[in-house]
Formats: sequence, structure tokens, C-alpha cells
Amino acid sequence: MSEQTISASILTSFPSCDERKLDILVQDALQVDQEKFIVLDDDPTGVQTVHDVHVYTHWDVASIRQGLLEHSRIFYILTNSRGMTESETTRIHNEILANAKAAADTIENCPAYSFISRSDSTLRGHFPLETELLKNGMEENGIHMDGEILIPFFKEGGRFTIHNTHYIQYGDTLVPAAQTEFAKDPTFGYTHSDLPAYIEEKTGGRYHAKDVVCISLNDLRAWRIGSIEQQLMHVHDFNKVIVNAVDYCDLKVFCIALCHVLAKGKHFLYRTAASFVKVIGGITDRPLLTYDEMIHGTSSHGGIIAVGSHTAKTTAQLKELLKLPYVVPVEFKSSTVLEGEEAFNSEVERCLKEEEQIIARGKTAVTYTERTLLSLPGDTKESALIRSVKISDGVQRLVRDLAIKPAFVIAKGGITSADVGVKALGVKRALVLGQIRPGIPVWQTDDHSRFPGIPYIIFPGNVGEVQTLKEAVEVLHHQ
Repeated sequence: MSEQTISASILTSFPSCDERKLDILVQDALQVDQEKFIVLDDDPTGVQTVHDVHVYTHWDVASIRQGLLEHSRIFYILTNSRGMTESETTRIHNEILANAKAAADTIENCPAYSFISRSDSTLRGHFPLETELLKNGMEENGIHMDGEILIPFFKEGGRFTIHNTHYIQYGDTLVPAAQTEFAKDPTFGYTHSDLPAYIEEKTGGRYHAKDVVCISLNDLRAWRIGSIEQQLMHVHDFNKVIVNAVDYCDLKVFCIALCHVLAKGKHFLYRTAASFVKVIGGITDRPLLTYDEMIHGTSSHGGIIAVGSHTAKTTAQLKELLKLPYVVPVEFKSSTVLEGEEAFNSEVERCLKEEEQIIARGKTAVTYTERTLLSLPGDTKESALIRSVKISDGVQRLVRDLAIKPAFVIAKGGITSADVGVKALGVKRALVLGQIRPGIPVWQTDDHSRFPGIPYIIFPGNVGEVQTLKEAVEVLHHQ
């Protein structure tokens, strides 16, 4: 299929599935393979589809050991590597590999484990670096990796893979990913929406598009599980597999076949968006979270919302949010990062004082960076990333240094939400309560965090409609 915008009506043109029967088959398949999955999340948004699982923000041996001993089939480690340089992500992936082996060695009859590299549904991130690091580490531990499975499908965010091309939904149309703003990312840009071509592009030709194994929608909707198994059984030399998907039933059929081949001794690594983790983890559906499930206590304080993402979608959502009568804007002049340390710190202090006054009045402070993305002459990818990390550090200080406890915290954007969760709130092990809106996860902060027991809402920069951020805040204000 050529890389052209198509009508979203194609999403309803495929044969329907008997979901009840399919769910039974999935549960049976998950019993066949007892492998544990450690989900390495390159920003905090990856828990967009799950509930009642834990996220660890540290990867020391004790944390990984605790995760391996949990009853759940999956647990998350937040690496935040999308906000790191290549050398930094290399270092932490090697640390995680070593610590996972050390943790497993302390557990009698430790279950076999593998890694899911959960990354962006719009194809941004350190690919193929991260999964190649994981492959090398697993093989040093004596486990040969047959292949890598890529599944960027993410229904809640409107990300679909059809005839091997990855699309992003905008209203009634599906736009090839390479034609969106995400593909122009200064650090992780790309030019192909056709996933086999994307793989060839990103691997510098080491893996050819013609060799990529493609799991078709025709086979998935016809439940040709045996045929899909055969495709997977023939994968070797860390070759790539891509899975077409327009709904959860497609992932469920694929996971049945996958579990069968894992039980036969095949080994894979996974580079996926959030939807796959839900299915392979056996996570059930649950309704969206209510006010009473998130807010406890009788404080009269308002909340704090930190907006760092610069995507057009975020800016439109912010504009709509500011129409609410109980939110008050606090613009953080992020361009002061160019004026030196003193000017930057002074701007942080100014914003903090405004926020505290707003929260004390029972209103919600919305602190946001200037909407113009800083771009300097002669900028490199590394310098742009380093500057954005410094700005994000300033944003997290606008939460960390508050002298008043907010009723809730929302962070908008991947790097921003990681910094707020780890640095500002000091969360070490969060419970994922569920989602406040589709694709928008909520952590409950732990007892040792900066503000214990409050809901922390992680709002990706590239998810939701124009009204979605506003709707989430309405729930938190019990409107």
C-alpha cells in the first residue's frame, strides 16, 4: 500500500471476531507459556493500557528481584531512555541486564523471563539500539534470541498498522506515520511508514525490508493460528517480525500463536507500544477511573498540571483546558535557559510562588513552557536533546519544590512526566490504578514519595483529542 492518507472507515471493514471465545483461547495460551516479561518503558506513558501492576523507577537488584517475585506476569521498569543520549541508554540497559541476572540467581526456581522494550506508538526512540543491547545481554546469559517482534499498534491513541503501513488517526482520516509531525522529531526522525522499509532505514540496511516477516490481517482475522506459528518458527538470526493490527482481537490471535511457539523453545525480544503489553500480560479490561477511586482525604487544595510537550496536539489541548474556570495559567518562560543559570532559576522561583497561591485557593495551577520549540543555528540532535532535558528539569522543579501539597499532579509529555514522577515526586514503586481517559494512565504515589497517596496522571504529548485534557481535569475536580 502506498503511503497515502486513507479513510478511517477501513477500520470497520475487517471481519468481526467472537471476542468471548477468543478471550478463553488467550487465557489457555497464557497458561501454556509461563514466561515472565520485564517491560522496559522508555517514558512513563507505557502503562496506558494496564492496571494493578507495579512500575519501578529504579533497576537495582532488589527492585528487579521484587518484580520477579510478584504474582503478575509483567512488571515495568521506567528507564526514561527516550530522554537519554545513546551512550546513556547503552549504560543503563547493560546495568539492567546484569542486575536482572543477579536478581534471578537469588530466586529458587526463578521463572524464565524476557524483555519487552515498550516505546512510542509513533515510532520514535532508540531503535534498533535498545533491543540489540538486550539481545547481546541475553545471549551472553546463554539464551539465543531468534527474532525481534515489532508491534506499534496502540488502539487507545489511534495508531494502526494496515498492510504493513503504520498510520496515525486524525479524526476521520488515517495518516501514514512518516507524514506526521512525529516523524520530524529532531532526535528520532524517520522517512518511512511502511514498517519493513522503516526497519531497513533504522538499521542502516543490516536488515532488509524484503526479509521482514509480516503477520497479515487476513491471517489474524481468519484465526489461522497454525500458519502464524509456522511463520514464527522459521524466524532466525534475530530477524524482524511486524504485526498488522487494527483492534485488540488481532493482538489476541497473534499472542495465542506466540505463546505456542514460546512453549516450543523459541525466544524473541519485543519492541512494542502499550497495547501488546496488556494482552501478553493477561490484563483484563476495566472502566475508566472515577473521582472517588483517585482522590482521598478532605484537603481543599487544588492540583498542579505541568505541561512540557510541544506537539501541536498538546498546545490545542492546553488552549481548551484553560477555558475551565477553576484552572489558572502560569507560563514558564523556558527560553530563559539561554540566558544563564541565574535567570533560569529566577524564573523557576517566580512560577513556584504563583502556583502555591493558586493551589491554596482550591484552584489548579497549569504551568506550561513557552509554546515555541527552541531551535538554534547549527543545532545538533544531541545539543537539542540536552537543552530539552534541562528545560524539563526546570519543569519538574515546579512540582518538587512546592511548599504545599496538591490534590493531584498531571504531567503532559514523555520527558516531563518521567522527570516529575522520579525527580519531583520521588516515586520508587508505583501502583498503576488504571486510566482516567483512554490511554492516559494514573499512578498512585507510594508512601515514601514527595506527596504520598495522591494520583499522578501521566498524559502523553501525542494522545487524546482536543477536549481530553480538559475532561480529565473535570473528573479530578468532581465536575
